[in-house]
Amino acid sequence: MHDLKAIRENPQGFDAALARRGLEPVSATILALDEERRALTTSVQQMQSRRNEASKAIGQAMAQGDKDKAEALKAEVAQIKADMPALEERDRELAAKLEMTLATIPNLPADDVPEGADETGNVEVSRWGEQRHFPFPPLEHADIGPALGMDFETGTKLSGARFTFLRADMARLHRALGQFMLDRHTRENGYTECNPPVLVKDEAMFGTDKLPKFAQDSFCTTNGHWLIPTAEVSLTASVMGDILDDAALPVRLTALTPCFRSEAGSAGKDTRGFIRQHQFEKCELVSITRPEDSEAEHERMTAAAEGILQALGLPYRKLLLCTGDMGFGARKTYDLEVWLPGQGAYREISSCSSTGDFQARRMNTRYRPAGTAGKAEKKTAFVHTLNGSGLAVGRTLVAVIENYQEADGSVLVPEVLAPYMGGVTQLIRVA
Repeated sequence: MHDLKAIRENPQGFDAALARRGLEPVSATILALDEERRALTTSVQQMQSRRNEASKAIGQAMAQGDKDKAEALKAEVAQIKADMPALEERDRELAAKLEMTLATIPNLPADDVPEGADETGNVEVSRWGEQRHFPFPPLEHADIGPALGMDFETGTKLSGARFTFLRADMARLHRALGQFMLDRHTRENGYTECNPPVLVKDEAMFGTDKLPKFAQDSFCTTNGHWLIPTAEVSLTASVMGDILDDAALPVRLTALTPCFRSEAGSAGKDTRGFIRQHQFEKCELVSITRPEDSEAEHERMTAAAEGILQALGLPYRKLLLCTGDMGFGARKTYDLEVWLPGQGAYREISSCSSTGDFQARRMNTRYRPAGTAGKAEKKTAFVHTLNGSGLAVGRTLVAVIENYQEADGSVLVPEVLAPYMGGVTQLIRVA
């Protein structure tokens, strides 16, 4: 959600920031709605004040024996009462329309975000790791996986396209990756492990900018709950409506959960294999910070995600996304793309975003800054929120399969996962 006061003060700047995202100016529309609503609100308040004054004057007129004046005042009060409901309803309609207009406008990009229309405008920041040189032509995971327990046919039989049934050591390796990520983030990176609901209400989805714009991308139950597209929703919305103590910040949360996405609009993309699924697991990272700390927290979070790839020995590159490729709620985003030798390409495995106070305004989440001598200020301020993948488990499994494949079709298990694999060091053909 955007700061309406800031738009009033600098509409040209607001439109200029949206133009960097390739969007048309909207400040005039917003300010026209705002002006109409404020005028109507003022009228309603004036009518309420006049109704109260006239009601008191009726008693005074009666006490003075001025029945004509009393009757005139009664008629005035009755007319005000008759007119008020329509005006109040219109006030609510304008407020809802203004809120909906603001809710469908994406976040403004940070000043250092490069301009670009699409992914071709992204800027590579760095690379890590050496790409393995294979003495044989490396295969894609979709060609290696089925013999090792990555069962696409049963997944499709049970649930349709983009569902997969993992078996035996393939399922164990998937579990091991998720557990390793959680342990690393909690023991070394300072995140608190959570086990949140994966079914949430409208308010949680709206607060984390998934509604109303992305309703078609998510699954909704018959009783109105939403299956989370990412644990970002549950973790970030856990502070919805709260006023946090300054001393409690930053709040760092992590969770390994199933995630569910309808993938609307992605027809034809990554239909083969385990890259783009309707159901998948992800280890999510969320931070709630003071505004002045959010930039450093963004770098810290991205480094935590990078650390998982480094520990697994998976080559990757770090990209700063351009204005045309950032997500709706993001102010600034780093993508980590892992090297997949079977595809001969880098593919996204993590996206770490700073949203500024965009989500906090939608959730009405604030904190009370510490004042002088450690005393809290009376005035509250919006927190900043950040979220990132640390990492997407399925895509990490794909990366391990392709980078650790052997000529005989087996897959070596990265050494760092040994404590989680019960002595299994190599995935071999399932009987």
